[in-house]
Amino acid sequence: MNDTAMFLSDAETQQVQRDFGTPTFVYDEAAIRRRVAEALAYPNAYGLTVRYAMKACPTRAILRTLHQAGLHIDASSGYEAERAMKADIPGEHIQLTAQELPKNLGELLDAGVLFNACSLHQLRAYGELRPHSEVSVRMNPGLGSGHSNRTNVGGPSSSFGIWHEHLDDIEAIRREYDLRITRMHTHIGSGADPETWNRCAQLSLAIAGQLPDVTLLSLGGGFKVGRMPDEATADLQSIGQIIKADLEAFATEHGRKLHLEIEPGSFFLVNSGLLVC
Repeated sequence: MNDTAMFLSDAETQQVQRDFGTPTFVYDEAAIRRRVAEALAYPNAYGLTVRYAMKACPTRAILRTLHQAGLHIDASSGYEAERAMKADIPGEHIQLTAQELPKNLGELLDAGVLFNACSLHQLRAYGELRPHSEVSVRMNPGLGSGHSNRTNVGGPSSSFGIWHEHLDDIEAIRREYDLRITRMHTHIGSGADPETWNRCAQLSLAIAGQLPDVTLLSLGGGFKVGRMPDEATADLQSIGQIIKADLEAFATEHGRKLHLEIEPGSFFLVNSGLLVC
């Protein structure tokens, strides 16, 4: 274990045991807020939103702490979106990126939740519910990253997102329901290599260049944090500076200054939680 994870003294551990019983999860709020500050300082050319992928830990206290610190929420199911709203997070600060369409999608949209279509079927279903409106699409750019094959969610082996060669189908659905695709999302996995992030960002920007109404690019995926002393931790400044340059080059070529979103999850919590037993 990384020694920095041991943030409780023996006396504090015993106090937790007396006050709350065991087993009890304990989180280091100061460490979490330091990670938030690191993410909010991510280099960007034309604006930044940081979302918390709440599947990493949906505890209400964690959600409220991160929301108060300035983060928005990425929900991977309708249930997560509802849970976030029950933690007093406004719908407008929640984006729904789900493999399965919630049965109450219309109610979530009415509450202000943003929708990210992960398939052609989802895009069509959204169009039927909300024609003449704006929407986001999740694309698979053809490449992913991850420290293991379980954390690589981009490329030909992944089912996440609309395959990048299906832009004609996206356009057909967009025209049928008079939609404006103003946000685009890709999710490449959880890695630490700046060059891989750069290649994925360039592939994503090439797709965004073919979607003329896109004004926001969400580069989803976590940033690797070393759990063990010999493991590398992603350098957000190094990764961000490369992507910032990519966005500036895109603006020069296409005349569009894209707002950037990132959406780490466990990045905020690794080495910041203990289970007292």
